Amino acid sequence: MLGTAAGTRQLNGTCTSSVDMELFLHYSLIPSLFIILILSFLQRREHRRQRDDTSYLLGNRFGIIMPLDFVGTFSNRWSYGIAFGATANKVMFLFSEGYQPLQIPQWAQAFELLIGGIEVGLSHFPFFACLSSEFQLVSSILGFCYSLIWFAVTVLQVSQCPHGQFVGKYETLMFYWPSLLCLAFLLGRFLHMFVKALRVHLGWEFQVEEKSVLETHQAEHVKQLLRTPRPQEKKKSWFQTRIYEWDPCFQFPSRMIGTIVLAFICLYLFIVIEFCVFVYVRDELDVFENKLESYITFTNHSGVLTPVILQVKELISVTKGVWVATILPASLTCVSYLFHILVCYRKHIKRLWAGDKHFLPLKFHNPASSASVVAIARYSGWQIAYVLWGYLIIHVVQSLCGMAIMYGLVLPIVHNQGLEMLQGLGIGILTISIVVGLMILQMWIAASFFLQPKLGTADKQKPLALNNRKAFHNFSYFLFFYNVLLGLGACLSRLLISCLLGTWLIARIDRTIMQNGYEGADMGFSAWIGMLYVDHYHTNPVLVSFCHILIANHKEKKLQQTTKYWCLNQSAGPRVSARSRTRWFLLQTLINNPRLIIHRKLKSGHSSQESQILMACLES
Repeated sequence: MLGTAAGTRQLNGTCTSSVDMELFLHYSLIPSLFIILILSFLQRREHRRQRDDTSYLLGNRFGIIMPLDFVGTFSNRWSYGIAFGATANKVMFLFSEGYQPLQIPQWAQAFELLIGGIEVGLSHFPFFACLSSEFQLVSSILGFCYSLIWFAVTVLQVSQCPHGQFVGKYETLMFYWPSLLCLAFLLGRFLHMFVKALRVHLGWEFQVEEKSVLETHQAEHVKQLLRTPRPQEKKKSWFQTRIYEWDPCFQFPSRMIGTIVLAFICLYLFIVIEFCVFVYVRDELDVFENKLESYITFTNHSGVLTPVILQVKELISVTKGVWVATILPASLTCVSYLFHILVCYRKHIKRLWAGDKHFLPLKFHNPASSASVVAIARYSGWQIAYVLWGYLIIHVVQSLCGMAIMYGLVLPIVHNQGLEMLQGLGIGILTISIVVGLMILQMWIAASFFLQPKLGTADKQKPLALNNRKAFHNFSYFLFFYNVLLGLGACLSRLLISCLLGTWLIARIDRTIMQNGYEGADMGFSAWIGMLYVDHYHTNPVLVSFCHILIANHKEKKLQQTTKYWCLNQSAGPRVSARSRTRWFLLQTLINNPRLIIHRKLKSGHSSQESQILMACLES
């Protein structure tokens, strides 16, 4: 086994790829900046500068390019998510602090990481900018070419050195296949954009109208609020009741989709890296075990250290087995957390839309605006980091629990000590049962003898009013000394449960692990709350619907000012009957031109005397 591993390492050690991905990242900034300049030239600025400003010479060209709207984007959500997934490998290099573009002192490492993050973001900026650009014909060509360059270079890197030093065959492919899949999706997406834009340019299809402020699902949500609630006819399934129920009136923003997609890919890469490290450590432990085995053979199993060496070998073997066995449950735990984060996001944001803040700590009911703005910029990156570190911590805790099970239950049976193990286990269970039984007995005595009877038959419990006070004081006195000893166990159990829950929920950024009153020290939870408030203030369906009505009325008034008699059927306002509209125009015309009244045709029933009176009023 060791010889095979050494041969594989020697084979892969001689593999030298003609592509240096780190150097390619530097050179990719050249086409990236070129694409950004082209899209910025096409983008027109809404407000032109004054003549005394030097930017006036540029006209209204070179507008600011936006990669994506982190707050209110609900279209192309999966395209943006896949574009985030294409950056997973570089994000993992940044996470491991392995990408250092500059050689600077240790104390300035934070600036180096900031520069590295900006460089990675700039190299992948064209993916997002081309997806969100209004000029789809040009942006689709540029995005397709840029994605094709990254795809070709990545394929070349994988094809030249497909094997690695730890896992062996196709190790490089295991690292890069998510990015290749994302890049292939982007190639197809940009090709679809090009075909669609070309058909519009040739006049084969109608161009899509200007995007409305109000999304379809937001309008449906407001309609649902205005409808009279009906009793549920169809019974919900267990999955809908306990896990998740699809809501057609709600959509996750692009930021959440991109965060979850990138978190999934980064979690996969982190597990692969962890397994590679495990393989390396396992090989080193195998060499160490061979040395221990040679010592035992040399001493003919009669050395002084032989029992200790056997226990060390057993510890190494158990540790390796438990570590591998707990990879799957730790991975499934973090994967379930990612899905649960989406569920909690929808639940929390809907509560905020309804004006319910009771699920938040009191100090987070009115967070600072600046803190919320910074929080939405921090959230995505922190969520991914929390998931990765949470996986490692959960894996370590589960491995320790597995070691305790192995040494407490399995190994005694293997060493023919099952009866002793069962005896100790029975004594422990009996001790805990007696302690718990005494605590339950105290509760029963208090409820039966030291509380006054119920005031009414409908009461669920007795009132908090003491009865048999003398017996109660004796009861409290004699149990005082016993509860001192019982409190020691309760204190240790509190510490153990806090540690277990804290490590188990470390990846849950939507739930604080701090005690009541100290939630502000949890920076991850603060970022979650700030992100919720920004989304609440900017994507609330009722507020967006109100703004949509104001914008529609403003456009209608502008249209009304440009033409005196406009076609009301083209407006987005309420429907008006033709008769009422005609009468309104007649009234407006007669008020502006009162002399026209005398030329009107008189209806049957109006006398000439009435017309003479009307003429006298007009002349006066």
